[in-house]
This record gives sequence, C-alpha cells and structure tokens, in this order.
Amino acid sequence: MSVAFVVTTFVGFGLAYAQSSDAPEQPPRHTTPWPGLGTGQNDAQKQFSLQFGPELQRGVDAKEMLRQSRLLGSTLGGLKPQRKGKVDTYVLSVALDSDAVFAREAREAANVLSRRFGAAGRTITLAGPNGRDSVNTLPRGSITAMTIALTRIAEVMDTSEDVLVLYTTTHGTPQGLAYHYGDTGFGMLSPQRLRNVLKSAGIKRRVLIISACYSGVFVPHLAGPDTAIVTASTFNRTSFGCEPDNDWTFFGDALINRALRKPSSLEVATSEAVQMITGWESNLGVANSLPQTSIGGSVSNWLPALEAQMPKAATNPTGKLTDVGALRQKFEALRTPAGR
Repeated sequence: MSVAFVVTTFVGFGLAYAQSSDAPEQPPRHTTPWPGLGTGQNDAQKQFSLQFGPELQRGVDAKEMLRQSRLLGSTLGGLKPQRKGKVDTYVLSVALDSDAVFAREAREAANVLSRRFGAAGRTITLAGPNGRDSVNTLPRGSITAMTIALTRIAEVMDTSEDVLVLYTTTHGTPQGLAYHYGDTGFGMLSPQRLRNVLKSAGIKRRVLIISACYSGVFVPHLAGPDTAIVTASTFNRTSFGCEPDNDWTFFGDALINRALRKPSSLEVATSEAVQMITGWESNLGVANSLPQTSIGGSVSNWLPALEAQMPKAATNPTGKLTDVGALRQKFEALRTPAGR
C-alpha cells in the first residue's frame, strides 16, 4: 500500500465514489496530482525538509473546518482521566487516507485494541467516512489531528506509568506515512516527526502498530527500552490489501482482526500474524512484505501485567476477510493480455 514518490511529487490514487442524498456518506476521491510538500533550493533540501512532517490543507469548506474542530474538541474533551494507582491504557487509532479501507480498519482496530487493553472511555478514533454510515461522526484523521490527540492523551495520562497504544493505517512511502484526504488534505508523517511528537508529549510506555508500505522505516527512529513497535513491512517493501473496497489490509486482518482478538501475548500474536501474511503473499506470488517487530527490554516490566487482564475469550473476526483465491484471480486477470 504505497504511494509513488519522487522528491516532492506523489501520484494520488483511488476509486470514483458515487454519492446520492439517500446513500451512505462516501469518502472523497483522489483526483488531482499530489502537490509539492518539500521546501528548499534543490532536490536534496526538499527531500530533507520532509522529515519535519509537512501538511497542506487546501480548498476545505469553512463550515466543514468548524465542524471538524468541534468534533475533535468534543472527542478529546470526553477522554477519561488516568486513575491514580492503576496503570491505564490509552488507545489512538488513526486512518490517514480517505480510501474507505483505512477508515474501516481504523474503526474496528480501535474496538479490538480497546477491548484487549481495557481502554473503554480512553480510546480515540480519527477516521473519515467508511462508505457505510449515513454521516461520519468521527473527527477525520490528519497529521495535525493525530498530533493534537497524542498531546491531549499525554495531558490526561500519567506518562510515567500509563501506556499508549497507537494504531495508524494509510499508504506509505520510503519517507514515512502519507496523509491524503481527497483533494484537500496532503502531508507526510516522517519517523523523525512522530518520534519528536512522542518525546515532546513525554509518553514513555508505548505500543506502536504501523500499517503501511515501507513502515519499517519507523523502527530505527522509534525503537527503545519502553517501546514495542510492529510494522506491516520492512523499510524497503510494500504491503498489500489496501484496495478501497476492502475491510482490512493484509496486516490489519492478520494482526488486529485475527491474532490480537485472542488472549495471547503481543509477541505470540505478531508471530502468528507474520506467518499468516507470509502465506498469503507467497500464494499470490508477490514479494513478502516482511513485517517488523521490535520489543524493548523494559517492555516486559509492564506489558505482561496489562495482557494478564485482557478478556480470556477470543472474539470472531469481522468484515470481509482476506480471500487469497479471489485476489489471485484478480492478479491473473491483470497479467493476462486483453483478448487472450
């Protein structure tokens, strides 16, 4: 699930979405070329500037801007505070692209992770329309909204003992996560920018799950003693399953929708998910995405205690599950010349 990228130029992609008055709210289309986001006198300087997390909003309706501001404020204002003497988990699930697969994945990932870690009332979902609800009542995912949400979580949690669980899902580039909302929102969330946001917020204990192509680029920048990080791919590989009509990406389906629904440790769940994903990709004949896992040495001081409290009964996967047979037929159709 990658975004084609050369210095500061992206190629937007997606599907045309029909909209009628009695239909569910549909995500906006990606129809225009990606604008330049880098700054500087030459390509090297522009490339370097992307690490600062540039974001561009253009042509957004003023009333929608106000609505989004109110939605985000209401959501953050309703976050339950930390309980003294108890380790609380705060879950933030973010879709950074308006393709509906990411909105669906972010919603259900929030449900699964909130249940697993006992984070009811301490869970935030940032996502655009999923193509099924009549009106989207969630704040949209963006780099700015995500940054504000992380900072607000840091305000209400005890940063020395409580835990952040962050799930992000979007398209990716070798430079980081692409923020792309229709033709009005564009941005690049680099590993350096996310690292600096978490450092500024003072959030020490964290489980970071990053679903995107090339997401392994985040591991060297975010790994640490109190950080567990799982990514959908290694730094130079794509991941799969991000077609807009899907309910899950391969990574989200395997790790969130299946493995993490079970009362097993994060380490066991990631191993199970990687085996599943590798099997799907091998059956399709595509290069393996090679998901990455890094669990810091101090994570064992707090994560096992949290996982000991998770529900003992597994829940069933939801949505349209990964169907390798159907995908193989689609791949073969694309490879077969017309008329043959």
